[in-house]
Amino acid sequence: MKFALDDGAQGYAIQSYGAGLVVVNNRRLQRSLLLLPDRLIDDWRPQTCAELRDADFSHLLELDPDIVLLGTGVQQRFPAPHTYRSLITAGIGLEIMGTPAACRTYNVLMSEGRRVAAALLLSD
Repeated sequence: MKFALDDGAQGYAIQSYGAGLVVVNNRRLQRSLLLLPDRLIDDWRPQTCAELRDADFSHLLELDPDIVLLGTGVQQRFPAPHTYRSLITAGIGLEIMGTPAACRTYNVLMSEGRRVAAALLLSD
């Protein structure tokens, strides 16, 4: 799906996405990534939901989001609850959904000025 182009003045926005691909501010990304309105980390370690570890979510704490959207690939998959315990303990919301839904939701929340983080897995 393609969104309207963004010039980047408002922060990092998702312009389009497809199987194994997300375009952020004209950059084509084909690996898992972390995205916030003011930051793009284009080399997030896990590539699939099965590879998620406690440390992957603990790293998100340093980014200080209000909510994390976990995009788990084409289909919604749920990681083991102990992996994201650090977010829950810190009072950070977590929504788990397929990556296409996470991309759409990220853009909406970002446009509302929310401190949202999208943790996007591009492989199933």
